[in-house]
Amino acid sequence: MRDMPTRDQVTEALREVIDPELRRDIVTLEMVRSIEVHPNGVVDVTVSLTTPGCPIRDHFQSAVDQAIRKLDGVVGVNISFDVLSDEEKRALGVKLGRGSLPEGALAQVSNVICVGSGKGGVGKSSVTANLAAALAAQGKQVGVMDADVWGYSQPRMFGLNGERAKVGPNHKILPLQGTDGVKVVSIGFFIDQDAAVVWRGPMLHKALQQFLEDVDWGALDYLLIDLPPGTGDVSMTLAQLLPDARFVIVTTPQAVAQKVARRSADMAAKLDLEVAGVIENMAGFTTPAGESFPIFGAGGGQLLAEELDVPLLGQVPLTMALREQSDGGLPVVLAQPQDAAAQAISAIAQRLIAMTPVALPMMAAPEPGVGGSASPKPMGMSLPMA
Repeated sequence: MRDMPTRDQVTEALREVIDPELRRDIVTLEMVRSIEVHPNGVVDVTVSLTTPGCPIRDHFQSAVDQAIRKLDGVVGVNISFDVLSDEEKRALGVKLGRGSLPEGALAQVSNVICVGSGKGGVGKSSVTANLAAALAAQGKQVGVMDADVWGYSQPRMFGLNGERAKVGPNHKILPLQGTDGVKVVSIGFFIDQDAAVVWRGPMLHKALQQFLEDVDWGALDYLLIDLPPGTGDVSMTLAQLLPDARFVIVTTPQAVAQKVARRSADMAAKLDLEVAGVIENMAGFTTPAGESFPIFGAGGGQLLAEELDVPLLGQVPLTMALREQSDGGLPVVLAQPQDAAAQAISAIAQRLIAMTPVALPMMAAPEPGVGGSASPKPMGMSLPMA
């Protein structure tokens, strides 16, 4: 007689199946509705989706099948789907600390990298823009989310200042296309050019949630998030919404900046965010002739990396070209790839690629008509559209 797995063994096997957007397994998320093990070696499973037309249904189909077939005695798997009730979705949202559940916007994003710093003025945004461009230049699909709501600067750095966001036919916000196809979303696309943003925490939370869940990001190898300086509401919101994001800390070489950046690392640890590494920016001023002057000191990035026991991803010098291109709207890694800062950032991109193998398979977009549901409506706060 065939030895069949128990229901508990099937349940444990299904813990391998991760929701690509909620970043937790479907057992923990209570999405496994039923399991039935038949004597003939066939296992029937019902999985509950958050929306009828879930764009990652195919991912669940293949992942559940593969997980169960690893068990001894299984010869076939039948998978069916239903949809969580409104009450169940609310309960799951409460369990995850979220006001609402995503509908697939981040389903095809493989790696989320939050770029932060303990203080302003260390060049975090220019590092983010150039790192995104360097990753794109190496053949990666890249997006940039400008979460520095008060000091938004990504529109200018990608030559998109004054542009306005639009909404696609699926009621999702369409990112603007920067240089080399980098997709960019910023609060600057929704308000008057260079206007001040005066918001309290709840408004920030809703806006950031909409940037993550109501934006048609599509298939991305990397989504880089430009955090505001410090350890306030924005960082805590993103940690809540993106528990599997990695954190990269930008500091300058001087001791005072390194000490403040350490607080960002402490915040990441408290929020269970993995610190992927440290980038030392302004690592000396390099003249057009190639001379270098350590005007901000030396060694702070290395000391911070050693203290945190993480890699020093690279040291980026301050150059005239880096400053000029940040203002001019074309990342220096593309405008002047031989510049010392451009070469340093390109090397950091290569190290980041080596550190972040694709953990989840890139999933094809659902075929038109599959799922039979109406187009999803935007959730959360409604941002002004052009």
